[in-house]
Amino acid sequence: MLEFINVSKSFWTGKRRKVILDRASFRVELGQSLGILAPNGTGKTTLINMMAGLEKPDEGKIVRDCRVSFPLGFMGGVNNKHSARENSRYIARLYGLDPDYVEAFCRWLTGIEEYFDMPVGTYSAGMRSRFTFSLLLALDFDIYLIDEGMPQTTDAAFNQKAGDILRERLETTTVVIVSHLPDVLERFARTAAVLKDGRLTMFDTLEEARELYDYQA
Repeated sequence: MLEFINVSKSFWTGKRRKVILDRASFRVELGQSLGILAPNGTGKTTLINMMAGLEKPDEGKIVRDCRVSFPLGFMGGVNNKHSARENSRYIARLYGLDPDYVEAFCRWLTGIEEYFDMPVGTYSAGMRSRFTFSLLLALDFDIYLIDEGMPQTTDAAFNQKAGDILRERLETTTVVIVSHLPDVLERFARTAAVLKDGRLTMFDTLEEARELYDYQA
């Protein structure tokens, strides 16, 4: 379970205070994947980062009594001077997993061949996305956090493999996905919410959330 209890978060933009969450309380139960609809600029990434523990709330409490992933695309912990092989083995040890397995899994999923043994700093944006997503799927989490859907790469084979694995994981794990596009959530979410003006409104179905989201647009 992942739970927000009266959580507030805001930033000073230089001209005004931008409210991300205003005393928000909600719970993500294991087995109930959640999609959050939020217009651009409302704080989607900040919300995901708070779920992961990368950012702290101004007020309130966030309870994690399960294994919550880092967000898709997050590069924290990855050393650009080291190769994907070195990084995957290091991350595996941090999470108490078999380095041989994590390395082999990432090498297979990314399909970047000889680049896997080159420094991550030399990678294109697409290769970096493939590597971080492969790390996300190689590690063992109860809740996976995704900001704006699948990585945008030009490699159709990777997108197919990664998508198939993620859908398979949904059978035993939970996904929280945040996007401004309702169609992105349809593939993953069972319940849904709408984030706007610091308020997070929960719904039993994506259809109900979409009605409010379209009405407020």
